[in-house]
Amino acid sequence: MGRVTERRKVIRIRDGAVSSRPDTLVAEEPLEIRLNGKPLAITMRTPGDDFALAAGFLVSEGVLAEQADLQNIVYCAGATVDGSNTYNVVDVKTAPGVRIPDITLERNVYTTSSCGLCGKASLDAVRTTARWPIADTPPVRLTPELLADLPDRLRASQRVFDRTGGLHAAALFTEDGELVDVREDVGRHNAVDKLVGRALQNGDLPLSRSVLLVSGRASFELAQKAVMAGIPVLAAVSAPSSLAVDLAAESGLTLVGFLRGSSMNVYAGEDRVALRAAAAQA
Repeated sequence: MGRVTERRKVIRIRDGAVSSRPDTLVAEEPLEIRLNGKPLAITMRTPGDDFALAAGFLVSEGVLAEQADLQNIVYCAGATVDGSNTYNVVDVKTAPGVRIPDITLERNVYTTSSCGLCGKASLDAVRTTARWPIADTPPVRLTPELLADLPDRLRASQRVFDRTGGLHAAALFTEDGELVDVREDVGRHNAVDKLVGRALQNGDLPLSRSVLLVSGRASFELAQKAVMAGIPVLAAVSAPSSLAVDLAAESGLTLVGFLRGSSMNVYAGEDRVALRAAAAQA
């Protein structure tokens, strides 16, 4: 429990010199998420913030929307044959009256960074389950200068990455650029789930005045998670996928990619970015 890093022997070769030493690696273990006692999904994750991860995953699946929907989350004892607790199985119990959608009919129960539905079915699923239409949220206005400053602030907060070099990160910022929370994980989707899950546990959903920044690419699944949490702006330091752009355009999500230094591409929702001011300074 809480095993974020592990040590392994490594042979180092530097300019022809060979040496042996221990190296710090990011831990990766499976987490099984059960919903009201029934197995739902398995994800490979970095241990830590497991309850938040499970809660955030269920927000993106349309099961949870507010703090009151969640009754409790517990580690399942006796998760192994010998009855020991590996802290790799959690059970999420919803409050009475919370409707449970038939999730397993629409997605594989083994989740990866590339999981999600395909094409039009994906867009339709998000449209019909999103609780907080982003297009209806109060306007958020961001300058390119504010956006350009966010990746460095995220990188400065990646404490485990500094030790391992092997983690993705996701951060929530206010519309004024204030860092609210940052999470790290071997899976970029897990890092986002941990952010959203903590917000749900704190009663902060929807995140309608927030900017979500991810350290890698912007996949459809990450855009989905932003929309389901009511986040109006998703920014990534790398490229978005075509389906992520389609979802952003349809839902009203502002999607920014290749956010590096003062350069960025705005793929959708450009009305939230002060483009005229940027053009005037060019």
